[in-house]
Amino acid sequence: MSDSSKRRSDDFLDVSSQFKLGSLVTEASHPVTARLSEVARRDTAAALELLFKADDDVLRKYRELVKAGRMEQIAATVLSVVKGGGRIFFTGCGSTGRLSILLDSIWRDFWHQHGNSETENRTFSVMAGGDYALIKSVEGFEDFGEFGRKQMKDLKVSSKDIVFAITEGGETSFVIGTAWAGVAAGAKVYFVYNNPDEILCEHIERSREVIQDVRIEKVNLTTGPMAITGSTRMQATSIQLCVMFTILEIVCRELIGTDAADVPGQFSAALKELFRNLHSSEFHKQLAQLVTLEEKIYRAGHKNNYHANYLAIDVMTDTTERSPTFCTPPFRKFDDAAATESWAFLFLPNDWTDTAWENLLKRKPRCLEWSPEEILSLVGEEKVARTEEIIKKIGPTELTRYKIGINGLRYREQFGCDSAVAIISHKEDWEVHWKQLERANEIGVKIGQLYFGHAAEAQNAHQITERIPGCASVFVPIPETSFLLDGVTRVAAKLVMNALSTCTMVRLGRVMGNYMVWVVPSNLKLIDRATRYISQLTGLAYEAANALLFEVIEYVEPRMKLDQTYPPVVGMAVLRAKENLSNERAEERLKAQTIE
Repeated sequence: MSDSSKRRSDDFLDVSSQFKLGSLVTEASHPVTARLSEVARRDTAAALELLFKADDDVLRKYRELVKAGRMEQIAATVLSVVKGGGRIFFTGCGSTGRLSILLDSIWRDFWHQHGNSETENRTFSVMAGGDYALIKSVEGFEDFGEFGRKQMKDLKVSSKDIVFAITEGGETSFVIGTAWAGVAAGAKVYFVYNNPDEILCEHIERSREVIQDVRIEKVNLTTGPMAITGSTRMQATSIQLCVMFTILEIVCRELIGTDAADVPGQFSAALKELFRNLHSSEFHKQLAQLVTLEEKIYRAGHKNNYHANYLAIDVMTDTTERSPTFCTPPFRKFDDAAATESWAFLFLPNDWTDTAWENLLKRKPRCLEWSPEEILSLVGEEKVARTEEIIKKIGPTELTRYKIGINGLRYREQFGCDSAVAIISHKEDWEVHWKQLERANEIGVKIGQLYFGHAAEAQNAHQITERIPGCASVFVPIPETSFLLDGVTRVAAKLVMNALSTCTMVRLGRVMGNYMVWVVPSNLKLIDRATRYISQLTGLAYEAANALLFEVIEYVEPRMKLDQTYPPVVGMAVLRAKENLSNERAEERLKAQTIE
């Protein structure tokens, strides 16, 4: 063990009591998916059935909230703030940060369509690391509450505003920092989270301080364990999406003078119908086609392009979250020759990337540009240089190096061994996407489609198989509703994309049982999770498992920093411990078992 890796392990262990999260419900194994990897090896459709069955926890929790009448109460407060000239802040980190950007974009799009720019600009998303983090988590930002305070202060949060501080686990330092910034400014603050109060208060001081502060209103959305252990991008964020959509739907209806009575009841009924559709064995068979398509492409070392517009931000959220969860190469900048080619990428139909980013966000990108003096006030002199380096890498210029417009296709040339998949809503012009698929098909690219629409529109979706024989076409039936914000479609897109990506990665061997053993330990919470997995799988004490983890991290880190392919640190550590292997030998063994 090198001196540097030992020092890093010791530094983590010194603060580990604040980040040991094994007691949290969101870190527990879901009983429904306990044998997911075993089932997936035998039957892809059966594995999808388990994933959607775990989602039933979302519907159960939502029904509880409807009975409590809580969402109407919160909506009334939001309405009062907006009418009083205040703004709505959605804050988050990782999955909830991407949720905050999604909520912001949907609100803005609705009011833009109604020609009301004043109301359109009343929402702000605050993600750890700014909009750049929509693509890739920013190193260290999740772990520091002061960064959250700073991003809120930069947007001048005030006593007229309302803040939804959203954190799946209820313990994220950055999000807690945004909550305290809201309190300090005199704003109305809601803390939205997914673990029982008593567990958080017993084990995590920063969570206890928030939960017990009477100035902060708590919105506890505990659904239980995640379908993939600890992967809060799944049920935890799904229930948050349902609840926040309901609140915003009520507010929008009130503002335009449309009947807002019993929106939660209507949403509950629509969710029930949606879940019934997603539980269909025929639907599982259809979706299994896309899982098989993507699995074959990635297993052979080739790439997939998603094409989306209406649901583009939903697709981007799921696609980028695969990287930290399953250790896949993140999106690659168009001119970064050193980085590994991304397995999947997203393209919008806009000709140019600048326009595509504005289309995606429904506003201009907002990235962090802090001065050295500002950084010094946040982190202290010993960390200034490293933080400055990080800030330089997440600015607006860096974001636009991800070419998500049509002009980016020339930097990601496809061949007959690759695939292209369109993600389409019935609310848009699907011809735009089908033309992209047809162009790809002309050179032999494998084609797929996910079409979200009402039952009467199924035939529209199936036309693609007549135009492109062999297309893996999946129709997702959406209940017909009168919702202004189309929340049920957005929930459906999230659930289906989560199931598609998760089942694909399970089939590729990146999950053991329902444990994400390829997790990337990119922050203190994930370092704890990786340490616990190593300890559970090897019998090593927590401290020894952590020391081994940092040895492996040091070995793969040069590749991590360049966005190159590297082996799973948990898998390597387990092999090393069980068979007394070197890093090099453990990596060779893993390469023989799976794809790069």
